[in-house]
Amino acid sequence: MTTGPREIDVPFRPIPLDVPEGMKPNEFFNSPENLKDLTENNGLLTNDEDLLLYRKALGHSNEFDCSIIYNTSQSVLNPLGRAVRRTQLPSNVRKVWNRMNQIIIGFMLEHYPDPKKHLVLAGEASLDATWPITSTGVPSIRMLHNHFIVFDKKELQNSKLADTENPNLTDGGQHSLFAAYMQDVYVEFLSTLDLKTLKPITGEASSLSLTGYPQGLPSWEVIGGIDSLKNIDFWQEYDKILKGFLDFYRTFFAQVSSRNSGVPKNAYFPKQIEKTLLFNNCFLSAAKKVRDKCINDAKYASSIRWQPAFKQLIYRNDEGKLIVTISQNSIGNAITELLGVVVNRTPDIQAYEKAEPALIEKLLKLRSRLIEADLGRGIETKYWGK
Repeated sequence: MTTGPREIDVPFRPIPLDVPEGMKPNEFFNSPENLKDLTENNGLLTNDEDLLLYRKALGHSNEFDCSIIYNTSQSVLNPLGRAVRRTQLPSNVRKVWNRMNQIIIGFMLEHYPDPKKHLVLAGEASLDATWPITSTGVPSIRMLHNHFIVFDKKELQNSKLADTENPNLTDGGQHSLFAAYMQDVYVEFLSTLDLKTLKPITGEASSLSLTGYPQGLPSWEVIGGIDSLKNIDFWQEYDKILKGFLDFYRTFFAQVSSRNSGVPKNAYFPKQIEKTLLFNNCFLSAAKKVRDKCINDAKYASSIRWQPAFKQLIYRNDEGKLIVTISQNSIGNAITELLGVVVNRTPDIQAYEKAEPALIEKLLKLRSRLIEADLGRGIETKYWGK
């Protein structure tokens, strides 16, 4: 078997939505009008916390694919004012969010128990709310949402190898300026976090033999597997990894913007920043390189995203262990590409409709489990009832 990133074609049924003249697609997709359509045509379940479970109409996989979105489109009309990461959620919403995540991941592992046959992953890809909606790579729906995806490994194995120079495959290796200059200090900084449920792992223990991804990223094994996800301690540590990531990149961008900047305001781990980052020559040298290039290259300076974006992922490795990893999201790449899977969505009604009944059957079973756990109420669409 050849190891390398895979590129697969996933058929979908075209969405009968017309983008108004003069609007860019990602501007329209963030509108209350479009989010209302998403609920009515693809919504599976909603609850009083505004968490919406829905079928991905433009999905990554027709084996299993759904999302939860924190749908504040009817109450927060300004897209830049919506929550885009879990640390921005009210505590009551985060509690329900975590329970829904745990149940869905458990459902996927139950229905796809063999790690040799299926790749199971769940996680979020988010950005900072200060980014302009029209920036290249900004997610099409600008609200916090999680992805839950299963790929058939035989299908991946039979797919063509992806171009390793594809800029979307920025999982922490070749194409990333940050990893090229700061990988060691990045790992050192995140290793200072006090974690008990999550155990740091490196190298092949975290990578998939099929794709070789993820590469060079700090990763943690979930001690206790799926049972640990039923414990609030896991989700607190999952949040802690995100907070550490945000501290690292906010500190870096602050140094790029203003030489010798101090600890950012509202930092989660100010002592670790002072000790590990602001006295590290590689970290500060990398900031200088980016700062100097910004001064002399207008196009490069315009492309800089001054607030950090991330992809945070829980996935099953070849040994059947649950692994957590996190990566900077420099160009808006898909969360599947963190694991070396490039998805080409292709309009093909007949091919999609062959896979649709089995997909919806699984999603409705999942919905029933969430309703039983008092996590929401069913939504009726033209494709399924309540």
